[in-house]
Amino acid sequence: MKQLMLGNEAVARGLYEAGCSFVSSYPGTPSTEITECAAKYNEIYAEWAPNEKVAMEAAFGAAFAGKRSFCGMKHVGLNVAADPLFTISYTGVNAGMVIGVADDPGMHSSQNEQDSRHYARAAKLPMLEPSNSAEALEFAKKAYEISETFDAPVLLKMCTRVAHSQSIVETSDRVEKEQVEYVKNPSKYIMMPGFAKKRHPVVEERTKKLADFAAGSDLNRIEKGKDIKLGIITAGTCYQYVKEVCGDDVSILKLGMVWPLSEKLIKEFASSVEKVIVVEELDGFIEGFCNAIGIETEGKNLFSDIDELSQNKVAKGLGIEYNGGEAVDAIIPNRPPVMCAGCPHRGLYYVLSKLKLNVIGDIGCYTLGAVAPLNAVDSVICMGASISGVHGFNKAHDGKTDGKTVAVIGDSTFMHSGMTGLVNISYNNSNSTVIILDNSITGMTGHQHNPTTGYNLKGDPAAKVDLEALCKAIGINSVRVVDPYDIAMCENVIKEELAKNEPSVIISRRPCALLKYVKHSSPIKVDADKCKSCKMCMKIGCPAISIVNGKAVIDATLCTGCGVCTQLCKFGAMQEGTK
Repeated sequence: MKQLMLGNEAVARGLYEAGCSFVSSYPGTPSTEITECAAKYNEIYAEWAPNEKVAMEAAFGAAFAGKRSFCGMKHVGLNVAADPLFTISYTGVNAGMVIGVADDPGMHSSQNEQDSRHYARAAKLPMLEPSNSAEALEFAKKAYEISETFDAPVLLKMCTRVAHSQSIVETSDRVEKEQVEYVKNPSKYIMMPGFAKKRHPVVEERTKKLADFAAGSDLNRIEKGKDIKLGIITAGTCYQYVKEVCGDDVSILKLGMVWPLSEKLIKEFASSVEKVIVVEELDGFIEGFCNAIGIETEGKNLFSDIDELSQNKVAKGLGIEYNGGEAVDAIIPNRPPVMCAGCPHRGLYYVLSKLKLNVIGDIGCYTLGAVAPLNAVDSVICMGASISGVHGFNKAHDGKTDGKTVAVIGDSTFMHSGMTGLVNISYNNSNSTVIILDNSITGMTGHQHNPTTGYNLKGDPAAKVDLEALCKAIGINSVRVVDPYDIAMCENVIKEELAKNEPSVIISRRPCALLKYVKHSSPIKVDADKCKSCKMCMKIGCPAISIVNGKAVIDATLCTGCGVCTQLCKFGAMQEGTK
């Protein structure tokens, strides 16, 4: 049956049809929907893991036991999972294992641009890259075949444009796979040096066999063009751009397996044309391989290694006249992201800004505290770095805190990789204050549950981590809970904890305003006669508040009645509404 599917949805369908039985992931745009869609199939056990490393290890455990498995993550999540990745390349698998990684060229929702193809080469693992939803489904299925044929986990590389675009797929029935028998094999699976040394030659030989496989696989194909003078080597979403710009005018080597690359296939293609151009996003990965095997190509001299490509950029690089319309950012006014109206982080961030504190931030919705008018965050690096960072920052002051520096981290991020940083603070007696922004959900990626919410991926009741008890068990004696809607409380508690000569944790607790079960108060109303146009209410950056004709105005369709603005108005112009 033919259906219209998102690329991520199509991957999930491919997992289902291939007989995958186990999925463990950590949410991260643009990969999240793969696991959310896989969870809809009753035949697949699906879960959110605390982080990507745990997800990959769990997926390996399932494959080790003989069931086809999958773990998914975004590109920076693969950094977190790199430790098991490199070692399971040596061990191989029992049943098939697929690792989904979604890159984000253009950094639509990421802190860096990262080309995950380098991981495939470094870990010596096969990587497939689909260019549309149909291939996403088929490649997911073929990945299991390759995994079991070559005894290796297989990387399935998505990117934002393929993951979040729709195209036609043709679905088929699920093919159940019998569980592969688990047989003890210490020399294959116990990676102590004596055994690991013997596995490395196996990995190298496997890479050669995979390259031979790539030469004849239908994952890669040569499309002969009308003009044989120019040949283009490309993959993924770049293939779509090339086809839109060039049509059938040029010859194309379309790569579905982007590692290992086949020297034989590439040389065959290059010999059939007069000039070879490589069109790829970010790094010159394919181009570098071509140059290494003696094929003269052009690529990064024509296309930038910064930002994602587009039809217009491809046309310009190739010197082809193409009318693709104006770029979106050329015709739409800039609209920077802001925290939602009623966001529980806003009041807390206002206090941090008011106190002029140094704030070491982390990854999540609360990263938006860095933007105007709050301007309350000084650094954001990666998941969990806030807590480790504040420890180092304060130790750099000879362990004598200046009373002006805190770390902020979300509840999901704390469970992901903040706990070990807090252990470090406790263990090394770091006089540091950590603020856990507990909004009872994983907000930035679309409201996924985490170990602090009390529910699992399917919404069923699950064990709930008690943050206060956990922090105390770690060794933090001073643990306080505040309501971020209460500005005076937040300010007093923060001052008190910063004044202490010991590690401390403040838990800022209030559910995300967008959660369905959260009941909002009536919208705040403005008494225009009392409004003195001081614009104090604008300092919190609430999208429901604006200034019209010099007076504050509240959009009742946006306002949640949180009351933070009423605490800032010294003239009583902001008044709580009545039901």
